Amino acid sequence: MRQPEAATIYGTVRGIRKDGVNVWRGVPFAAPPVGELRFCAPLPPESWEGVRDASDFGPVSHQPPDRKGTRFPGEPPVHDEDCLYLNVWAPLEAESLPVMVWIHGGTFLTGAGSQPLFDGTALALDGNVVVVSVNYRLGPFGFLHLSPLGGTFSSNAGLLDQIAALEWVRDNIGGFGGDPRRVTVFGESAGSMSIAALLAMPAARGLFAGAIMQSGASQTLKPAQGWGIVLELLAELGLGREDAGKLRTLPAETIAQAAGRMIQRLTGGSPGMFFQPVIDPLTLPEEPVRAVSNGSAQGIPVLIGTNRHEGDYFFREGAPVPEIGQSLRALEQALGVPDLSELAAHYPATREGQAGIMTDLFFWRSAVAFAESLLEHGPVWMYRFDWVVEAHSLLSKAVHTAEIPYVFGNLSHLRRMGLAVSPAMKTLSGRMRSAWVAFAYSGKPDTARLQWPQYSLADRATLIFDEASSVMKDPQPDKRRLLFSLKETGI
Repeated sequence: MRQPEAATIYGTVRGIRKDGVNVWRGVPFAAPPVGELRFCAPLPPESWEGVRDASDFGPVSHQPPDRKGTRFPGEPPVHDEDCLYLNVWAPLEAESLPVMVWIHGGTFLTGAGSQPLFDGTALALDGNVVVVSVNYRLGPFGFLHLSPLGGTFSSNAGLLDQIAALEWVRDNIGGFGGDPRRVTVFGESAGSMSIAALLAMPAARGLFAGAIMQSGASQTLKPAQGWGIVLELLAELGLGREDAGKLRTLPAETIAQAAGRMIQRLTGGSPGMFFQPVIDPLTLPEEPVRAVSNGSAQGIPVLIGTNRHEGDYFFREGAPVPEIGQSLRALEQALGVPDLSELAAHYPATREGQAGIMTDLFFWRSAVAFAESLLEHGPVWMYRFDWVVEAHSLLSKAVHTAEIPYVFGNLSHLRRMGLAVSPAMKTLSGRMRSAWVAFAYSGKPDTARLQWPQYSLADRATLIFDEASSVMKDPQPDKRRLLFSLKETGI
């Protein structure tokens, strides 16, 4: 059987035919960010002669080890700074199809487009779309605020990697059967927060026509916070500010290990985000929620939502519970706000209370605020994922990441978690995939079986994904009003 080939502006790539779709893996979209290119904005890849093999995934960005095998079950991937590769799934007879570009999550610290959970086969085959997943630099390699050092040092390098991947899609996806004028970005958690930043970044304008944001919204650090993290990392490495240039010559493993020690020292084990987008005049000049309210995403339809029990993923039953003060300090750092004690007074100082604060404040409030900021400039649809599996140790709540296998149609992931895939699960997955694909085709998530009204301040219509999905107007209004009443917190 002849394997599929596609022409790019850099050379021809040969993929594989698998499970009824054409797949190209490990396609370079930027030059390896190594040596003097470490901490630089990405550069185009070098061209090649002949046909390049694209049957295997490329290396993934340096990240903490996947000790439980949840990200990469089986053989772990190669970790390397040379990680700027993407993957393409396309129907066998693809021609000018909508393109869905997946930006993975992982607190800007872990993950890759090559994770089995993000396999694009079912979406491409059932939805008749081209699916692309991308890698980007993570942790200190992608999200250190280094532009104050001048020269070629960059801030938000991981976001610039995503833009480079979208530029590659614009210039090359036609050879894989995709339409560069119909590109939808979709992502979860840090991937969704990345999309919020892309909607605000001048360099990303015109690179995508629609956005789907799962469990993440506007999330940035102020410049002073970002620079403070640089100084903390330098201190962990035994370096002063005057030695910052040595960050380009130290072994990558040394930097990654120091970042891990720094996070543990500063959070005490509580969920925290020390590597994330930072406000920077050269790359992300304005906080995303403010930028979109000023029209930076004019005319781009957005679908945005959260899961009902997001925080229970981070504060799991039976696991050690951080002291409430430590958790609040970590959340204050992540959100860049001075004091959350007033909000915390409305929640018990227990595992459930800490999980509730994270669900309501970090995820839901941020999503509602972002949706509201978009309303004057384009259509918005909102959802909440409520589906639970009774008696399962984790999925008895609609936790963070729980919706992903349903969106991709990769229900085998649930089997690896010890579940039998039921007809109701298949129905829910089909319903979600159909809505996501409809959005990619038309900029609206309506389907023949799922009527989904736009979000507005008048009724706040929200699609609840559950065993019987339905539209709910203004879910939990009292809690929403509480979350938006605490203006003095700075959120």
